[in-house]
Amino acid sequence: MVSAYEYSRAELAELLSDEPRYRVDQVWHGLWDEALDVGSITTIPKALRASLAERFSPGLEVVADVSSDRGSTRKWVFRLADGATIETVLMGYKDRVTVCVSSQAGCAMGCTFCATGQAGFTRHLTTGEVVEQVMFAARRAAPRRLSNVVFMGMGEPLANYRVTAEVVRRLHEYRGLSARHLTVSTVGVAPAIERLARQGLPLTLAVSLHAANDATRDELVPLNRRYPLQRLHEACATWVAVTGRRLSFEWALIDGVNDTDRAADELADYATSLRAHVNLIPLNPTPGYLVRGSSPARVRAFHEGLVARGVNATVRNTRGRSIDAACGQLAAVTNGRHRSIAVRGVVGTR
Repeated sequence: MVSAYEYSRAELAELLSDEPRYRVDQVWHGLWDEALDVGSITTIPKALRASLAERFSPGLEVVADVSSDRGSTRKWVFRLADGATIETVLMGYKDRVTVCVSSQAGCAMGCTFCATGQAGFTRHLTTGEVVEQVMFAARRAAPRRLSNVVFMGMGEPLANYRVTAEVVRRLHEYRGLSARHLTVSTVGVAPAIERLARQGLPLTLAVSLHAANDATRDELVPLNRRYPLQRLHEACATWVAVTGRRLSFEWALIDGVNDTDRAADELADYATSLRAHVNLIPLNPTPGYLVRGSSPARVRAFHEGLVARGVNATVRNTRGRSIDAACGQLAAVTNGRHRSIAVRGVVGTR
């Protein structure tokens, strides 16, 4: 059995070809507008519900459900049909409700400060498995409407390019989400960034930069050895030129590694040449990473230094740290193992 969200509208219509044509509309409305599982679509006959429920099965089984921030942040650990696990985070703000979805079970990128990267890679997710995370979160967000989807959970979305692109397309066409409400985060798969730009999908691109010199970034983000900063810059420039959309850089502040005056100079040069926004993220603790995040005072000073250098920069309000739901903390341990990593970095004068 597969998820109903693996099916396009045309494929669903073919499946229901023996039913009146309006049944397709009813099922589609239930799935995509109301975010229901097929067994809960009460606008269709009970026999058809039972038939569809027998054909389709939810691909996500909840094995853990935890919350923090007075209930406004909620994380689920899901078990997939083959036993792999993923994590999804729902965050409620005053002006929006955002779900952070996983695109892979685990991650092969190996970023040294990220718990998911430390735990290793299991497999790519399917289109249905990613969409189901969105719809599950939409049900739990009710009566508020789920407004934003960010591909910032487990995995590298552009390493699972076909599925990521298809999910973005479906969320735009079937749920009506615009580029402002769909964000894909990547550690810098340069050819995929260029492909994404030319494909014309409605999304916001966020690049996990974390260092603006190759020596430091090679250690923090091993993919940099394949696509170094100059190559990544070319891809980002293509994104900006082709799409006309603002680019964002994510920068996890690590004490003595990338929070120095020298690091600020390097970041300012790199970001301003692309007119990019910088999103500063106080490093979240992960098991096995033998450094610490920058102090609140240093975070403020680094932010002020970037602004003084003409960079459009903000500091992310960290959510879900106490339940390992914050940036870089997602790592269902059944996917692999944790390992201890020390990063030397390139330390400049503050």
